[in-house]
Parts: sequence; structure tokens; C-alpha cells
Amino acid sequence: METKQLERSLTLGSVVLFGLAYMTPIIVLGTFGILAQMTDGMVPASYLLALVAMLFTAYSYGRMAAAFPVAGSAYTYTRKSIHAKLGFLVGWAVLLDYLFLPMAIWLIGAAYLAAAFPGIPMAVWVIAFIVLTTLINIVGLKMANTVNYLMMLLQFLVLLAFVALCIHYVAGDASKPLWNLAPFFRGDMKLPMIMAGAAVACYSFLGFDAVSTLTEETRDARRTIPRAIMWITIIGGLIFVVASYFVQLAHPSSQFKSVDDAAFEIAKNIGGDLFASIFLIGLIIGQFASGLSAQASASRLLYAMGRDAVLPPSIFGKLHARFRTPVNNLLICGVVALLALKLDVTTSTSFINFGAFLAFSFVNLSVIAHYYVRQRRRALRDFFLFLLFPLIGMLADLWLLVSLDSRAIMLGLIWLALGIAYLAKLTGFFRREPPELDFVEAEG
Repeated sequence: METKQLERSLTLGSVVLFGLAYMTPIIVLGTFGILAQMTDGMVPASYLLALVAMLFTAYSYGRMAAAFPVAGSAYTYTRKSIHAKLGFLVGWAVLLDYLFLPMAIWLIGAAYLAAAFPGIPMAVWVIAFIVLTTLINIVGLKMANTVNYLMMLLQFLVLLAFVALCIHYVAGDASKPLWNLAPFFRGDMKLPMIMAGAAVACYSFLGFDAVSTLTEETRDARRTIPRAIMWITIIGGLIFVVASYFVQLAHPSSQFKSVDDAAFEIAKNIGGDLFASIFLIGLIIGQFASGLSAQASASRLLYAMGRDAVLPPSIFGKLHARFRTPVNNLLICGVVALLALKLDVTTSTSFINFGAFLAFSFVNLSVIAHYYVRQRRRALRDFFLFLLFPLIGMLADLWLLVSLDSRAIMLGLIWLALGIAYLAKLTGFFRREPPELDFVEAEG
């Protein structure tokens, strides 16, 4: 092992694909039942609200990625724009998202496979996901990118077929109009329920921020990453809104035999048993693609923190001499994912969004600190771009955070307290600054 710089090989299309794969567009079907129950049949309204909130945050991520085109994401932005200690705590919060998300993704996929093949223990599927994904990511993002192209195509085809069958199903029933505002607005709608749904729906948007960890592997990162972030958010958000709209029309009720596999119930209604099986295949492919991207992003966040010596650099700050990928970190992600053998889906995903919303809030605040305060960019146009827009994004993220269920907030606060304790140890009870990150980059 030796420390090297990451190779710049990713283009705009590759980065957008990576983010969309991380999002797993087909997950809009996998979580539909849960959101329908939370919102009383107004899933599209929650996705639309989440999209608006995420666009402001995506704008801020793009601005910060242009200012600091290095691996590290929210951790780096907060550290450089506000304070090193706050940067550490944001990085610690982001670990909630990045470290536990691959585990949750693989656990969901394994649960579906275990249900389809009850003779095979779920542990076998979990381990198979971990091993195969880790091997692909060790070889490098070029291979992972090729695999993602194939898996994204397949899951988009399944999602498109699902939506097309929903349209056909609704069109065949004269009592169900194709254009209906009810999924977005009703006289009896309750905003707190829609907000709670939006807080969960934002789980589907996490891919847009993940690509900011790939800046050191992207060509012309200062231009490419901001554009990719906005395209990922817009494309992904529109997919979620449109797909959930037509699915909601096909099944306007919020009642299901089981909310966890509600999409199977809808798939059988609109396409029969054969299509339900095809849907299962598409969902598993989507989970695999998402897990591949999630593990790659987690390993690169650990690499940035290890290179900074916030985490032990001898373990976290190294790249493989041949593959030039953070192999140690990929293996660590795989080991953490083994916790899935002892956890259920609810436990493993309950506090992921806490870390995400906290990080989002500080990225918005970083734009204000870097551009509006430090650089004093305060013309009328700058007031909107560097103060008002990020302020709206921060308030939206905090609103979504407090809309999470109390268990998620409690677990998130416990994790944050552990981070404060580790920071105290690292800095001699806050007397020293955390080590500085080396921003030497390789062009190419």
C-alpha cells in the first residue's frame, strides 16, 4: 500500500450516472407503501416538497464543490468555510449516512431475496452482496461505472414498465381520471403528515451529495461536479414525483396488506404474477447498483478523513498501489455491513437521515460563510445566491430534521455525542485544532 492521488477518469455523464445509481430510482416503488400510509395517500406531494427543499441544498453543494474540488464533501466544506472542529463533527454526522447506508441497502435487497427464496438464509444474500460489491469497487470506478450502466438500464426499464402499466390500469377505469390534483393537494390534507413523508422521501435523494466525494476523480471538477449535482437532483426528483403520481392514481388508498411490500400488491393488480416477479428482479438490481455507489462514496469519505489524520492515516489514508482505490476503507465498509446479520431494516435505516439533514444544513451555512461573509460578495445578485438561497435550504433541512420520528433523532444525538467525545480526545479537550487536510491534487 502507498499513498497516491486519485485518478481523474470520470466525466459529467459518468458522475450523473453514479448519483442516479446511488439514488436507486426504483426505490420510489420499494418505499411507496410506507409513504402512502404516512401521508394518507399523498406520496407525490411529499416527493415534490422534498424536491424543492433538495434543490436549494443541491445548489449549495454545487457552489462548495466549485470552491473546494477535493474529496470530503460536507466535512471539507464546513472545515474550510466555518471551523475545523465543526468540520470534524459534520464529518462524524455524515458517517451515519455513508457508513450505514450500504448496510441498509444490502439488507433491504437481501430481505426481498429471502422472501422470494425462503429456502436460502438471508445471511447468505447479505454476504453475497457485500463480497461482490467490494470486489467490484476494489478494481475501480471504471469497472463499477460499466456495471452501473447495465444495472441502471435494467431498473429504468422495470420502473418505466411499472408506470406504463399504472397508466394503462387507470385509463381502463372511467372512474379514475389520468389528471388529478388529489395526490398533490386536498382540502383535508395535513401539512405535518406531508412534512413527515418528505423527511422520509429525502432518503431517496441522497445520491446528489454523494457525488461530491468524487471530485478528485472527475475531469474539470470545478465545472463538472456542480452541474452533475443539479442534474442528478432534478432528474431524480422528477422521476420520483412522476412515478409516485401514477402509482398513487392506480392505488389511491393508503391501505395495503403489508406496507413493506405494497409495490408487490400493486404490481400484481396492474400486471399479474409475472410482472410482480419482473418487478422483484428490477428492485434487486436497483439495490445492488445503489450499494455499489454507496460503498464507493463511504470509502472515499473515510479516505479524506484518514488523509487528514482525523482518522488513523495508516489505515484510512492509503490507496492501493495497483488499483489506486481505498481498499482498506472498502473492506471496513464491508465489515460494518455485517451488522446487517443482527439488525432489521427499520433499525438500520432509522437514523441515516439525521446525519444527512445535519450535513445538508452545514453545507448551506458554508455557502453563506465562504461567499457572503469571507469573500464579501454582497451585490444584489449575490444576496440571493449566497445568502437567501442557502438560508432557505438550511431552514428547509432543519425543518425536515425535526420532522423525523423521535427515535431517529435520539439515535442521531447519541452518535453526535460520541463524536464530540472523540473530538475532545483528539484535540486535548478542544485546546488544539484537528489536523489540517493536505489539498495536493494530481491533475490528469
